Amino acid sequence: MQLSLTKPICFFDLETTGVNISKDRIVEISILKVFPNGTEESKTWLVNPEMTIPKEVIEIHGITNEKVANEPTFKELAKEIHNMIKDSDLGGFNSNRFDIPLLAEEMLRADIDFDMKNCLAIDVQTIFHKMEQRTLSAAYKFYCGENLDGAHSAEADTKATYEVLKAQIAKYEEVENNTKFLAEFSSRKKFADFAGFIAYNKEGVECFSFGKHKGKLVTEVLEKEPGYFGWLLNADFPLYTKKVLTSIKLRSFNNKL
Repeated sequence: MQLSLTKPICFFDLETTGVNISKDRIVEISILKVFPNGTEESKTWLVNPEMTIPKEVIEIHGITNEKVANEPTFKELAKEIHNMIKDSDLGGFNSNRFDIPLLAEEMLRADIDFDMKNCLAIDVQTIFHKMEQRTLSAAYKFYCGENLDGAHSAEADTKATYEVLKAQIAKYEEVENNTKFLAEFSSRKKFADFAGFIAYNKEGVECFSFGKHKGKLVTEVLEKEPGYFGWLLNADFPLYTKKVLTSIKLRSFNNKL
């Protein structure tokens, strides 16, 4: 089974200091780049997160503070990582809700203008949950018939994710072998930002999905309550959410000219 690709796709997995997209940092990233002709390229980096890795997190992925102390920071690696993924679609396991949002935050902190405008995102976990309701280890056992050795290692999880997706396509007739279908099938509710603070309504227009303005059009709220935009930019929201809000505000301003 070979994926039907029109452009490269990068399967990736992150090990991090925690699960807070705004505050936590990457300690390991592994990327498996698959090209339309079936050739593969892979790279794994350990990353100095410039913060202490909590003990309870170390117990999960086994990456200690001592292990990453002399490794490069993400900012030092950002251009190399971005060059590897910038021409590709992205794939991962729970990547739409965690890995992609956190990667975007790290890229923006490193002054890399990361966005997904020309990139599809395939979340293998969503396909799996729609079909079988399991974890990655169970998915690998179910679809590939093998135990996942080295679970919670970024490299092992990345390779397993790729193998599971190919097995899913082979198993289910309704799961089409093209990235556009896979991206749409593995997506949940449509959001303008990764963290889910700005959703698209039925007309495809951005609305707030939280707080006192939940369900209201972003453009209308920012026009009627200008101070709310400043509050959002200064509050503890992800950088990518702030980037999207700024883009909406600029678009609205330009439309009035």
